[in-house]
Amino acid sequence: MTVDRLATMRAMAARQPDNALVRFGLANELLKANLLEEAATELAGYLASYDDEGNGWLRYVDTLTALGKREQAREAALKGVEAATRYGHGTLVAEFEERLDAF
Repeated sequence: MTVDRLATMRAMAARQPDNALVRFGLANELLKANLLEEAATELAGYLASYDDEGNGWLRYVDTLTALGKREQAREAALKGVEAATRYGHGTLVAEFEERLDAF
């Protein structure tokens, strides 16, 4: 990841603040740069506006956990289980359950 890529993603998000997939892309670049607080904010915005199948929820859970926000991470994991179940992603459900067991 280069600083240029992160700057590009930030510019895209500024131009398209309602584009959930751009926010998800920005969140992923922020995670690569270890900018966890900002990544959590972008992931929360993405998840509030897009019916994610589970992957975004998993990234959000892991980010919140890394930030020490365990209760928020637990709540996000429960929502992730719902999303992954709704889309038939059994492997993701199992990953969420592993994280829930750790709480």
